[in-house]
Amino acid sequence: MSETTVVHVVRHGEVHNPDGVLYGRRTGYHLSELGRQMADRVAEHLAGRDIAYVVSSPLERAQETATPIAKSHGLDLATDDRLIEAANVFEGKTFGVGDGALRRPANWKHLTNPFQPSWGEPYIEQVVRMMGALNAARDAARGHEAVAVSHQLPIWTLRSFVERRRLWHDPRKRQCTLASLTSFTFEGDKIVSVIYSEPARDLVPAHLLAGAKPVKGKAKAFGA
Repeated sequence: MSETTVVHVVRHGEVHNPDGVLYGRRTGYHLSELGRQMADRVAEHLAGRDIAYVVSSPLERAQETATPIAKSHGLDLATDDRLIEAANVFEGKTFGVGDGALRRPANWKHLTNPFQPSWGEPYIEQVVRMMGALNAARDAARGHEAVAVSHQLPIWTLRSFVERRRLWHDPRKRQCTLASLTSFTFEGDKIVSVIYSEPARDLVPAHLLAGAKPVKGKAKAFGA
């Protein structure tokens, strides 16, 4: 009989970003005080679980989210570069709906193909590296549970691939809020279910939850 292993892929907590820039893979962006509270909440949520391995993206905000989880289980924190944020040509800039970015001619060359996407790391490349990191975490915690801390877009892209959805999407409809968990259950090497949860939902700023319904914790199971 194959072993059951669970890998909880966690999005980091809120980041201190007073200028509102797209920080992407840039270093020097740390959790805010609220973000640290979110990290502690996730650690509390997982405190009774059979966590045998904790790994993180190399970026500070992810490492700071993973640290209290590893500490609460008496584990060293591992780093996997494959869990890093998606690359984006607009890093270091403000770029959002209504800020005029779409009217700037210099940006047009990067906005030609939303299906790839043309402004950043291709979705399929994110899938390849995130599946590699997911499987490595599974192997490190066989028969137990693992935690892997990453970033919103790579997590959502991974989940979309596993659940056989198209990879291109409306960013406003991602189900991957701050300090959320996307948990993959394996039987042996096969993913048999995915469940999404938000242990720090009450700490997430209201504007980030606008229109979002509370998660009921149902798993999506996969057939043979």
